[in-house]
Amino acid sequence: MVRKFPEPDVFQANCPTQRVLETIADKWSVIVIYALSQQETRRYSELQRVIGGISQKMLTQTLRKLERDGLVDRKVYPVVPPKVEYSLTPVGHTLTELLKAICQWTQIHWDEIEAARVRYDQGSDP
Repeated sequence: MVRKFPEPDVFQANCPTQRVLETIADKWSVIVIYALSQQETRRYSELQRVIGGISQKMLTQTLRKLERDGLVDRKVYPVVPPKVEYSLTPVGHTLTELLKAICQWTQIHWDEIEAARVRYDQGSDP
């Protein structure tokens, strides 16, 4: 089989894997994927309700980016008013355990991180 793309090397600036990491390491991408992993499909308004602090614009941009990368599927139903559902694709599902672990890690260690920030900020002031 002839390889279409060069061998991936995440340390190379022109490697497409860096663009993929840029998408999946984004805060909102992580949270949207995690939210979609909790339930098979969700409507836009449901995602907006579940994800505190995300603006309509940011949710739209994040969903489009994840759809473009093949991680989220968007299904439009021909009804009035329009009904749109989002779900993870098979590739998107492969991220759920990793991102769930990261989200759980942040919930366990947030207080240690906050304490370190306070210590750092206090030591940085003149």
